[in-house]
Amino acid sequence: MGELGGFKKYERKQEINAAVTDRVKNYDEFTSPLSIAEQQKQGSRCMDCGIPFCHSGCPLGNLIPDFNDMVHQGEWKKALEILHSTNNFPEFTGRLCPAPCEKACVLGIIDEPVAIENIEKYIIEKGFQEGWIKVKKPEKRTGKTVAIIGSGPAGLAAAQQLNRAGHSVTVFERDDRIGGLLRYGIPNFKLEKKIIDRRLVILEAEGITFKTNVNVGVNYDVAKLKQFDAVLLAGGATMARSIPIPGNDAKGVVQAMDFLTRQTKALFNKKEEKNVISAEGKDVIVIGGGDTGSDCVGTSNRHGAKSVTNFEIMPKPPMVRSESTPWPFWPLQLKTSTSHEEGCDRNWLVNTKEFIKNEKGELTALRTVEVSWKTIPGQRPQLIEKEGSEKVWPCDLALLALGFTGPEKTLPEQLGLKLDMRGNVNASTSDYATNVSGIFTAGDMRRGQSLIVWAISEGRQAAHHIDAFLMGSSRLPLKDNNDLLSA
Repeated sequence: MGELGGFKKYERKQEINAAVTDRVKNYDEFTSPLSIAEQQKQGSRCMDCGIPFCHSGCPLGNLIPDFNDMVHQGEWKKALEILHSTNNFPEFTGRLCPAPCEKACVLGIIDEPVAIENIEKYIIEKGFQEGWIKVKKPEKRTGKTVAIIGSGPAGLAAAQQLNRAGHSVTVFERDDRIGGLLRYGIPNFKLEKKIIDRRLVILEAEGITFKTNVNVGVNYDVAKLKQFDAVLLAGGATMARSIPIPGNDAKGVVQAMDFLTRQTKALFNKKEEKNVISAEGKDVIVIGGGDTGSDCVGTSNRHGAKSVTNFEIMPKPPMVRSESTPWPFWPLQLKTSTSHEEGCDRNWLVNTKEFIKNEKGELTALRTVEVSWKTIPGQRPQLIEKEGSEKVWPCDLALLALGFTGPEKTLPEQLGLKLDMRGNVNASTSDYATNVSGIFTAGDMRRGQSLIVWAISEGRQAAHHIDAFLMGSSRLPLKDNNDLLSA
């Protein structure tokens, strides 16, 4: 695959980012692609390894060496066909996936891994540019109907697969626009919404019905679901984690997803501008060091925050791959995002003890303590506070980016569904079926908070099993995810 010895000839190169001073002035994507010749060189770095561990790293099972080779040869249309055979939405994963495939790349043992995610993005963008991505309607309809609740990546992937199998698919979304977390939870500077909209045009033309402002179980009676032959729950894990400490009711303590959603909605609806939670001129503290926390940092900088500080309760990861997570596993390693580069004071091993508020109930500061972790064999690690390390930080806006505890329970309860020990809707990977016949679940609603690439994979897997449930067997692709190296 690729050019013989190409990995020795060419260095890894990725897209060029706009200067920080320029990109923080707006909410647009800020990358510039490499030249076509350079893109093909990046495909040439794929080294024809004996066992392509990138396959094991990818939940979708993308045929990475195959499309890399096509890019190397300049066969972009063939590369697109290979990529689309396993991934419904490379335009999403090529922007948002943390690329576990790259962490499992064999070249990564001795050098920088192949720039797989960027190559994926280049392939799909060239496909749209050249008009190669066509509407594919099913040859015939089966007469079966499927309701999909939730229009995030899992729901959309399942919808396209089931529609291709000939079933009539209706997607319900409680928000005003289709896309789920992709639409409002991901900042525009990471995913411009026109990227979602151009794909929706295709999905609608293929015959999928979308219904917005429909909150099943609230303004849509669950009894109406009985008119469908099968139902897929793909509503995500939206129960945000909070901090049960004094002062958490202060004005200025805000869930990260609420902060991000309001900002993105305001970009497309002038009426929503009054609902923006502004960080302008404020001392902002983001609690939580994951991707959502990073998104809050980038958004706060674009608002014109006075200062942006980030707290993480865990130790600072090493700069290089930790010995505890050797190749080809997902590494314990420090990640610095483009948002961090735009300005952020990052702090590790910090535990927030109190939100301090004034007589008006407004947040004015945070009280913290430094901590360490004590490992005891056979027990969960213990959090140890460092005596005399308390500190008060000025703060007008605290953004809680602490992850999610699972799906909302209203709909599962109304449908009589069992939950697992973690509070997710109970369904195994063997068939994605719940305890109620004809009702399936996929994505974060089934497995808990996870990656976009897992959501698409789950949607595709669930579609296969729903098709088999309806027809007795299925020709939709099915991938065994049990041996994957990524979590």
